[in-house]
Amino acid sequence: MNRLLTLSRLIDALNERIGRFAMWLVLVAVLVSSGNALSRYGLNMSSNAWLEIQWYLFAAIFLLGAGYTLKHNGHVRIDILYGRFSPRTRAWIDLAGGLLFLLPTALIIAWLGWTGFADSYAIGEMSPDAGGLSRWPIKLLIPVGFTLLALQGLSESIKRAAFLAGKAPLPEEAAEEVV
Repeated sequence: MNRLLTLSRLIDALNERIGRFAMWLVLVAVLVSSGNALSRYGLNMSSNAWLEIQWYLFAAIFLLGAGYTLKHNGHVRIDILYGRFSPRTRAWIDLAGGLLFLLPTALIIAWLGWTGFADSYAIGEMSPDAGGLSRWPIKLLIPVGFTLLALQGLSESIKRAAFLAGKAPLPEEAAEEVV
């Protein structure tokens, strides 16, 4: 179990760094969007590439931040019943949900996303819009993002299993002890 917890900490650190990087992409997206609006309406100049860069940045923020968001328990969840359960029952629900739903789904999307990226790269796919960008870089983010999400799902499953085995506190409880 100690090796699995070490792996979990490594995955957590990876998604923490990538998630913090994704946060900076929000600022980049705001600057690109503002610059595009200023050039379009102030100078009567623009290009489809600037619009596509905005879309690419939004996709990067979402895809690269998904694992970070899971690590920090920030995904939308229906807590009507979940919040009333004991920590042990919640750990079982999280473990089952992670192993039965999150991991398979994220891995399937990562696998299929890789195929989409490889095809796009092989043909040199470009945007059909005039002045548009290459499509393969953004398609690469699909398997990368879902792999990071699957890794974080694995990490969360390890932490829940460790809690259920009495080897570690729940991540939420450990965070409260630090504060």
